[in-house]
Amino acid sequence: MSPINKSALNKTSTFSISTIKSHGELIAAIISGLLIGLGFLYPIYPEAFFIPAFLIGGYYKAKEGITDLIANKKLNVEILMIMAAVGSAVIGFWAEGAILVFIFALSGALETYTMNKSQKELSSLVKLQPDEAVLLTETGEKIVPVSELNINDMIFVRPGERIPVDGLIKEGHSSVDEAAISGESVPIGKQLGDTVFAGTVNLNGTLTILVSKEQKDTLFQRIIDLVDAAKNEKSPTQQFIERFEGTYVKVVLIVFCFMLFLPHYIFGWDWKETFYRAMVLLVVASPCALVASIMPASLSAIASSARKGILVKGGNHLESLAALKAIAFDKTGTITKGQHEVSDVVVRDGVDEERFLQSVASIEKLSTHPLAAAIVQYTVNKGISLLTVENLDDFPGKGISATVEGNEWKIGKPSFVSKQKDSIFEIEAVQFEADGKSIIYAGNKDGIAGIITFKDAIRDEAQKAIENIKQLGLYTIMITGDGEGAAKSISREAGLDSYMANTLPEVKLIEINKLREAYGPVAMIGDGINDAPALATADIGIAMGGGTDIALETADVILMKNNLNRIPEAIGKSKKMNRIIKQNIYFSVAVILVLITSNFMQIVNLPLGVIGHEGSTLLVILNGLRMLKN
Repeated sequence: MSPINKSALNKTSTFSISTIKSHGELIAAIISGLLIGLGFLYPIYPEAFFIPAFLIGGYYKAKEGITDLIANKKLNVEILMIMAAVGSAVIGFWAEGAILVFIFALSGALETYTMNKSQKELSSLVKLQPDEAVLLTETGEKIVPVSELNINDMIFVRPGERIPVDGLIKEGHSSVDEAAISGESVPIGKQLGDTVFAGTVNLNGTLTILVSKEQKDTLFQRIIDLVDAAKNEKSPTQQFIERFEGTYVKVVLIVFCFMLFLPHYIFGWDWKETFYRAMVLLVVASPCALVASIMPASLSAIASSARKGILVKGGNHLESLAALKAIAFDKTGTITKGQHEVSDVVVRDGVDEERFLQSVASIEKLSTHPLAAAIVQYTVNKGISLLTVENLDDFPGKGISATVEGNEWKIGKPSFVSKQKDSIFEIEAVQFEADGKSIIYAGNKDGIAGIITFKDAIRDEAQKAIENIKQLGLYTIMITGDGEGAAKSISREAGLDSYMANTLPEVKLIEINKLREAYGPVAMIGDGINDAPALATADIGIAMGGGTDIALETADVILMKNNLNRIPEAIGKSKKMNRIIKQNIYFSVAVILVLITSNFMQIVNLPLGVIGHEGSTLLVILNGLRMLKN
């Protein structure tokens, strides 16, 4: 046999063994069911089939229950079922015991499958990250594991391939599908100098990318780590149910002990019927459905939220979102884009606005001032070409000067641009500053020629998102360190209920606590280092995905796409999850009460009790999986 055939055979046999192991519980249940069927077909000696059906079907659940009992030293549902099955066999009800084991094993296999479905939603994120990359070396292309890439390596990504690491585009342009990161299905145009992220798909162009982060530090790996940690964070309700389970099982066993004797003396049941009803009680009173009421819904909600670009660091935070009564927003980078845009251009009488912009933008193109890029972009968008600049000189804290077409220009503060005050611009400036706008002055030998104002524009979706949040009954407020004018203007434009200006980070903590006292549970949304204390103090801290590392670490929820619309979506998902959990709990308790009552009335037998018990468990799991739908 050739080495290739041997390898293929080994892979096939390995796959077969692993498949059998992973589906062992289901296979055992099926064999148990077939043996039970044969037992009814050959009634001469049915125990020859019922006993192996009993042993094969019950192996996995017995092993699970005993292992958990030894490890945690507390009783569990599996132990109750084992006792009921063994008790049935002891009094000669082999068929009922075998059916109990079969249905319990089959239900367990189906529960495992449905739980794995929500787990796969989470683990599928890992599969989106490539294992290999095309490294560009001096000798050509080389395929290497992504884990071996270093910062400043150059890699090559072809159309249709997933980008393996975070980096900067050095050559090429393309559209990139960032759905794995942000949940947005619309491709993003990328060109020279733009940042690209691991796990995203290069759609239609070849890209040469400079690696900016190692695999373990990429944004995508951070998402995977956060989601993985979230799986183990249990909600308060889940923690209570798990604590309650141990106590409840003990109570059931105590009632079971009384059930073995009291009905014989109180109701006159014969001993066989009394013992049989005690076995049925062990089955129908087991809290399987109650225990399964929360985790499937919680995991499914976390998984579907991650697909939408909402990273929730655990079921406890997801559950708490529904209880929010107020939300506090930071301004810069949260309500606003954090990028200044030109708002107004005002020129002196006799000055041509287009020529004014042309001269100012030509000079600002060579400046490093934060507002310079906004002027250049505004001018270019108007179709105005830029001119050659000479004699550029920078005056830190004051402004810059340069010569354009033989005319000397000064740009910056009014005192730097001109020694003489211009009453017209002073009046305009007062109004602009009241509206929260930044102003720069530009002038030539004749004095101030004009002013350009800037505003930090609110996010495109901010008004709609805040409107939706308010419709959910939440109070909205902006808490910012910016001045009164900017805070008032942005708050009014965004449609917030209120605002606070000139607020230092330590004061934000005090205001968050005041909001909690006035309204109830409060969330804080921010993106910077100065927001981290408030994020930690709030009942729920929400960070914008483009924010600082400390904000992302402190927050309980992260919006990967910096999209404020995700906030009402997350609150809505939390409310839906809590509704489903309540439905599951009420339904589980109702089924248990009905089955226990039916048992005392001698209506339900052991197989029917198992069907009712396990059926209710499957129903609550399937109901929880509805959270996978967006």
